[in-house]
Amino acid sequence: MTVTRSAAVAGIFYPADARQLQRNIQDLLAKAKLCDFMPKALIVPHAGYIYSGAIAASAYANLKSVAAMIKRVVLLGPAHRAAVHGLALPKADAFATPLGNIKLDVGLVNAIVHLPQIIVSNEAHALEHSLEVQLPFLQSVLGEFTLLPLAVGMVSADAVAEVLDCVWGGDETLIVISSDLSHYLPYATAQRIDDETVQSIVQLRQLSDGYRACGSIPINGLIKAARKYHLTPHLLDLRNSGDTAGSRDQVVGYAAIAFN
Repeated sequence: MTVTRSAAVAGIFYPADARQLQRNIQDLLAKAKLCDFMPKALIVPHAGYIYSGAIAASAYANLKSVAAMIKRVVLLGPAHRAAVHGLALPKADAFATPLGNIKLDVGLVNAIVHLPQIIVSNEAHALEHSLEVQLPFLQSVLGEFTLLPLAVGMVSADAVAEVLDCVWGGDETLIVISSDLSHYLPYATAQRIDDETVQSIVQLRQLSDGYRACGSIPINGLIKAARKYHLTPHLLDLRNSGDTAGSRDQVVGYAAIAFN
């Protein structure tokens, strides 16, 4: 019997109607700027599409040139809804969105399930938005692919890097880190702090704490892996909710960064 993790934030973070969702994503992708390199890894925000969708599209639009090669996606995001000690796999065979189901990659699961930092927790995934909001974009840009979804909790960057090393693969494997930047700061303050955070990332320097990015732990794991595999980060987009759809009194920061 197939166990499917149902979409939890459709109709909240993004449209629940498949046609509306497809139109929304295609409109966002059409407005994104394209670069001339092939990403191996992405850092992408995970707010509601009205807030961060345009910034996310700045990353995903750049997969078009490599979409045919990508057959599996390793997706890491911070666990917001449950206390997680380690990196949590779901006890599921597939993830559902309004655009269809995505099968989990059994081979990748088997490659990491023995590691001490890996746990299995449906609670960590049941309501988690940081992973789910990336899936319709991936479904819209890629062909058929399998998924390794990991909700990241209290764990070291070294432990994350070890997991990434086990599933790194070649051109067929895309790494996606889901993270927003600063939260609920005044517009100008957020711009300054988010710029500092992005400069750390593009210089492959570890982020000091989660205050600068809710996904700082998986980002730091990716930075360690990027150093090992000699990847170069490229800033694609940096904005906040005050630039897109929100008040400038308290904003949330968003960046799209590609590594090749």
